[in-house]
Amino acid sequence: MCLGIPGKIVEITDGDRFLAIVDIGGIKRQINIACIVDEEHSAASCLGDWVLVHVGFALNRMDEAEAQKTLDLLQEISAAN
Repeated sequence: MCLGIPGKIVEITDGDRFLAIVDIGGIKRQINIACIVDEEHSAASCLGDWVLVHVGFALNRMDEAEAQKTLDLLQEISAAN
């Protein structure tokens, strides 16, 4: 099973190489945003976006409410174990 984790893009470190910093529950990691950059959304415009992160890549954008709901569910699962 693969698991994507919601995170918020807090910094674009290299727009030409599609690299950004994402905050996932207070932990910041460098990720690749190439999968969410297109003609309508430049790398710079991704700042502040909530994204689904899997193995170091932002796979798609999500709204903040959906991201928070997912994070809450993951925290409940973690607390149950």
